[in-house]
Amino acid sequence: MSRQASIAASGPPGVKPPVVEARGLCAGYGRTQVLHDVDLDVRDGEIMVIMGGSGSGKSTLLRLLIGLELPQSGSLRLLGHETSRLGPIEMLDLRRRMGVAFQSGALFSSMSVAENIKLPLREHAKLDEATMDIMARLKLEVVNLSGFGHLMPAELSGGMLKRAAIARAIVMDPKVLFFDEPSAGLDPIVSAALDELILRLRDAMDMTIVVVTHEVESAFKIADRITILDRGRILEVGTQDEVRNSGNQRIQDMLHRRSTAEPLEPAAYLRRLTGDA
Repeated sequence: MSRQASIAASGPPGVKPPVVEARGLCAGYGRTQVLHDVDLDVRDGEIMVIMGGSGSGKSTLLRLLIGLELPQSGSLRLLGHETSRLGPIEMLDLRRRMGVAFQSGALFSSMSVAENIKLPLREHAKLDEATMDIMARLKLEVVNLSGFGHLMPAELSGGMLKRAAIARAIVMDPKVLFFDEPSAGLDPIVSAALDELILRLRDAMDMTIVVVTHEVESAFKIADRITILDRGRILEVGTQDEVRNSGNQRIQDMLHRRSTAEPLEPAAYLRRLTGDA
């Protein structure tokens, strides 16, 4: 991580304390190392966007941040708790203070939209049915899906499905909300509306929000700060202007959608296929 990235991650004196603190995170699968010595802070009340190309390690980092996996080495503190020191019950309590909106929506197809939204309440809160109905309707109103709770997930459009998943993620009023590729597969108009919703959630519900995406336009619309991840390493953490004006060539290539793949001559390609390279 560069000196500039380190300074940006730690932040100037007087800023809000971090909700997420990662130090030296390393992770991989088998012999493949995916993340290398990742340092990252996400401050209370900010929208942090994590960007990178395919295979950069974004999804692996997200899985670490939401506690689905433990790092091979390094430390991770979520909401003041060191995740590696938590037992199953303590980790469950911590997850109740977090919300996750998955890329596919991950709604249960056999349940109505309202029942999907009430599921976290049913599992983790001792509330009567009437109270859960009210809370589900309130969250559907927040995501502009009022009156659609009776529908099944298969009856929703792609954008509506994403918003229903957000309603479920926020039904317990989490302190920190994670998004996995919220704009993936959406047309530009629906994507823009979803960006506006993310901004409203941060402002209206006083949430800290972490968004993993490869959508450059969306990132520069919603982010307070942006983390650029490349080949499992952080290239830079900074404000929109700092990232936009970065002198790092790989960052500029990504922002301007310039290919970094080297052209392969037909003869060299044939030698590679036949094992003669």
